[in-house]
Parts: sequence; structure tokens; C-alpha cells
Amino acid sequence: MNNPSEITVRPARHVRGTVQLPGDKSISHRYAMLSGIAEGSSRLENYSTGADCASTLACMRALGVKWSRIEGPSNTIEVHGSAGSLVAPSAPLDCGNSGSTMRMLSGIVAGQPFTSEMVGDESLSRRPMQRIIGPLSEMGAHIASQDGKPPLNIKGGSLKAIDYKMPVASAQVKSCVLLAGLFAKGETRVEEPLRTRDHTEVALRAFGAELNRKAAGAGSEVRIRGGQRLRGVDARIPGDLSSAAFFLCAAALFPGSQLTIPHLLMNPTRARLLDILMQMGLHISVTQMEEIHGELVGSLQIEGAALHGTTIAGADAAALIDEIPVLAAIAPFTEQGMEIRDAKELRVKESDRIVALAANLRQMGAEVEERDDGLKIPGGQSLHGAQIDSHGDHRIAMAFAVAALRAKGDTQIRGAESAAISYPAFFHTLEELTER
Repeated sequence: MNNPSEITVRPARHVRGTVQLPGDKSISHRYAMLSGIAEGSSRLENYSTGADCASTLACMRALGVKWSRIEGPSNTIEVHGSAGSLVAPSAPLDCGNSGSTMRMLSGIVAGQPFTSEMVGDESLSRRPMQRIIGPLSEMGAHIASQDGKPPLNIKGGSLKAIDYKMPVASAQVKSCVLLAGLFAKGETRVEEPLRTRDHTEVALRAFGAELNRKAAGAGSEVRIRGGQRLRGVDARIPGDLSSAAFFLCAAALFPGSQLTIPHLLMNPTRARLLDILMQMGLHISVTQMEEIHGELVGSLQIEGAALHGTTIAGADAAALIDEIPVLAAIAPFTEQGMEIRDAKELRVKESDRIVALAANLRQMGAEVEERDDGLKIPGGQSLHGAQIDSHGDHRIAMAFAVAALRAKGDTQIRGAESAAISYPAFFHTLEELTER
């Protein structure tokens, strides 16, 4: 379903049904990149339907990687690996709205014997890239930027391994350095201050790379040796847990709601969301757990219940950075409310999500305190329908579609088409699951 620029969401009574989610966005990005530099072919079933992951595929094609879609309902692609020998692009690599594409792919092109220009849309062009420019430059790449922001001009070549201690916890930065480390001479070491998503480490192992990982305080240390060859895989990508968050929170709004989500990613660095929601009162049971290419996958049974409040801070803020928007959007309906701290990274996402959340909650009649690194949202509030501005941010658009289900009156969401960045069928799926 193509989302119009404005969509109306009506109040609901329950959320019921089964939702088959598109492939996890984080894993889809990584599998597309790794299969593109691997030896042999990869078959990736349930690849993400989002525009961001399409940007990654387009960039890989521009770098000489051949891939095609397989006919059928499961959104399967077949990628013919380049064995690490990419070709110089004839035009700028267009990353669209995808910071994941730009940051992680920069690590790969930095190790290639040619120059690449990486560009993005207006939103991406405002996002900070100095956090990858620093370590890549230290490894030997020459990078020009616009005051640390895109477009990036990356003159790749011979890289040397580094020991890099990340100043800010970021899975994308960690991934960028590890991917560059594949093409570097020696062993690259990356230390993160807080544990972040480990999809890159898991995916590298799935494609045959060897790396060493161990805990380091509250974070982790990862080492990878350069010069390793990857081999293609056949994989079914599990359902996207960040997309599941919107339906989990929708069910949480209505005691008695029942929802089933099969074949869902259950990676421990992502599944903190489930712990938080269960602590808040949502009933969740996990069945059919299995490990697929190093990633845990399971099916969820969800039943709505009255929600308590919670505080999200420290390591939880880093682990839940993509899920905070929808958690904040339902916070007024909880009994004790929600406090969000240590989440300053929200300000440099597709929008300033702290500003967007506070403004839209107030537009719906909520009391909210905006802070430099988060929000304080009292519980026990009622919201009314309103005009919501997505700020061109897919997670803001989807978060307030969920909040609108329990508001009094209809809610209009401007910029609803931004949901296509991660989940083009979101509004259609939400409508199918709601009872009025």
C-alpha cells in the first residue's frame, strides 16, 4: 500500500490478529552488504521492504554487485558476490534517507582502490558523520565532508588496523570500523562504552569471518583480522523487532487485546523491549525459539493489560533508541508515566525526535517535559485527536498512529508516507489488526 501524504487514524477498541512482519531492517542492510563482498551467491528471503534497505541494494548495484528479485510473496533476493572486488561507481552513491547505509557502507568503500561520493536526502544531509570520518581517516582513508556532514567524498585504498575506543555507543559506527577492518592490514579492535546491537558481528560469522568478542565493562570489545574472505549464505531474515514494537504497543493500549507475531527476531541486544513491556504489564509469551545463522528467532503471543510506568535510562536508552518514540507515544496512557534519560542520540536521528515527540504529545493534549537528553511524561492522561506532524520521520509517523488508537476523536498524520522508509505496509497492517 502506498501511503498518502496525510492519513487519518480513528480510535479503536481492541487489537487482534496475526502479523507477519517484513525482514529486520538492521539485518537486511548487513546481509546485502556482506553478500555483495562475499564469494559466491546468497539467497536472502524476507528481505526488508523498506526504502532504506532498497537504498543499500541500489548502492551495492552501483558498486558492481549483481542482484535480482525472485518472484514470489516472500520478497526474496539473490545476490552474486564480488569476492571483495567492487568497481568504482559512475555516479554518487545515493543513500536516500538511510544513515545505516551511509555509515556502514563507508567502511567498505574506504577499503576499495577508488573514490566514492556518498550522498543522501535533505534529512540525511543534516546527520553527523564525523563519528565515522575520524576512525576511517585514522585507518588511512581520505574523506572530505561538509563540516562533518554529507555528502562524503571517500578516497579509499590500503587501510591499516587500529585500536578504536568509541566515544559514543553506536552500532553503526562500530559496524563501519569492523567492515573497514575486513580490508585493513592487521587486527582491528573496537571498544564500545555500552553494549549495542551486535548484528554485524553475528552476520560476519554467518558469512564465514572469524572475530573475537568479549565483555568490556558495560560494553564490549570486538577484534577482527583483515584479509578474510566471506562466503555467501542462504537465509530467511527474521521479522523486524523495531517494527513489531508499534504493534506490541498498540496491543498494550487495550486490556484483552490478543496478537500473534511469528518468526520474530529475538536478538538479546534488541529484545530488551520485550523485558520493558512485560515489566510495564503487557503479557508476552515466547514459543518456537530457534537459532538461525547465529540470530535467535521466536514467535510471540501477546495479551493486553493495564500498563504501569517505567524509566528508560543508561544502557536501556541505547538499546531502545529506535523504540523510544512509540514507548513515549503511549506513555500518557500508563498509570505512572515514563521518564526517558540518556537518550540525546534521539536529537540526531531522521528528525530531532525529542522535539517531535514533545510537540506532538502536546498537540494531542498531553503534559510533557522536554529535557536535553529525554522526556518526562506523566501517566493517567487522556489524549484527543489532533493534526500530527511526522517531521518526515517514519518512526514519529508510526508512533503517533499507535497513540491515536486510544485518543478521543480522529487524528490526522501529516507526512504519513515517511513510514515507507522502514515499513511501506504499516498503515494497512495496523488497520487490519484494529477492532472498532
